Amino acid sequence: MRRLVVLRHAKSAWPEGVPDYRRPLADRGRRDAAAAGRWLAAHADPVDIALVSPATRTRQTWDLVAPELRTSPKVVHDEQLYGEGPEAVIAVLRTLPDSAATVLLIGHNPDLEDVVAELTGTRPLLKTTTLSVITWPTPTADLTTPGTLTTTEKIRG
Repeated sequence: MRRLVVLRHAKSAWPEGVPDYRRPLADRGRRDAAAAGRWLAAHADPVDIALVSPATRTRQTWDLVAPELRTSPKVVHDEQLYGEGPEAVIAVLRTLPDSAATVLLIGHNPDLEDVVAELTGTRPLLKTTTLSVITWPTPTADLTTPGTLTTTEKIRG
């Protein structure tokens, strides 16, 4: 992996009686997720692998990002990306093949902010539909060498 794009899920709704794991996107979240897809198409396409938390709001974010991309990456939904902590997220990243040059990670806070801080030494503020792009100077990152946080951008639709 040479580039990691970390995207916090789009704005979610808070319907009464719905468990956190099942919360859907709000109307604004649906607009913002599509806009994030357009940003990715312009700045980070092709994406080789999309790692997506299995929670409803992250799956829905991905479902709106994906049609905006010019390519269709391999998609991996992994339970370790939902509330298991930054160490679990980094462990999932370490399992990726070296051939994946660009990886998109869609997940949740505080794990995503912690992951970016761990990998770069810089802690971004990742509000909903905010992304951070981390790059490494070599074709494959072992994730022990600090990456460079090149972009943190809030996306609005």
